[in-house]
Amino acid sequence: MRLWTTISAAALLVVGILVSSPTFAQQTKAPRQVLTRVSPRYPDLARPMRLEGTVRMTVVVAANGNVKSIDGTKGHPLLLKAAQDAISKWKWVPAPQDSQEFVELKFQPD
Repeated sequence: MRLWTTISAAALLVVGILVSSPTFAQQTKAPRQVLTRVSPRYPDLARPMRLEGTVRMTVVVAANGNVKSIDGTKGHPLLLKAAQDAISKWKWVPAPQDSQEFVELKFQPD
């Protein structure tokens, strides 16, 4: 019985630390609203291959709402480049500090 009490107390302590950490708080907050969204252009080079799929990116947005950096995490390189070109023109709602936003775009040939 004493072992379970010790394990329970340790588990509560770990959960408390995780929930109060800034990293956890940042991951659970709602994404910033996009004010200006530019649609990606399907790459001409991808047409003959009929490439389609989902591109996932992590975007660092400055406090003023402009894109600071884009890191492609998943997707065909041709589609990823088209997505990065479009997202670099997006504008988010200003915030007190920089934020990390996750963007997912789907591509299909016309």
